Amino acid sequence: MRIIFLGPPGVGKGTQSHKLVEFLRIPHISTGEMLREAIRNKTELGLKVAAQMEGGRLAADEIVVQLVRQRLAQPDCHNGYLLDGFPRTLPQAASLDLGLAVDDEAVDAVLNLTVDQEELLSRLLARAKKEDRGDDNEETIRNRMKVYDDMTSPLIAYYEEQKILYRIDGIGSIEEVFDRIKVVLEEVDRKKNA
Repeated sequence: MRIIFLGPPGVGKGTQSHKLVEFLRIPHISTGEMLREAIRNKTELGLKVAAQMEGGRLAADEIVVQLVRQRLAQPDCHNGYLLDGFPRTLPQAASLDLGLAVDDEAVDAVLNLTVDQEELLSRLLARAKKEDRGDDNEETIRNRMKVYDDMTSPLIAYYEEQKILYRIDGIGSIEEVFDRIKVVLEEVDRKKNA
């Protein structure tokens, strides 16, 4: 199963991602980790990314897409994968779809983990206090949440139009949220095999 995981900071996406890749036995593909690794290994792409990110900018879409496509071509991805942190923009989403279509493949599900804004704020403030993140105050957290909403709202509409977006309530225990995810994946699997 090919899955994209969306969710704002503090929603519990990291915890659920780890549970999901263990449950489905598929690789967890984090573009952030891949970019850091490419920079560390000083690959050709890594050097390009490092130059772009020096000024605090995001890596260019074409570089991120190229990196992801290289990773998805690896043998461990043939039975599916969980994409985390990608796509972040509509051009990245369209490029992913085109790349998959070449191999007669498609994304099976986009899981959008949701929690209301005030609950997210509460979680992030608690995490900032627990992890002694002095720079994470209410203003910076609200700003990060707004940036996330601005970036992902077009993606949400894009995947809704394809009828592969599934909203999952992120409130509750880790197991309750994971049970909701499994119910959605059973539905996706039924549709896929119908």
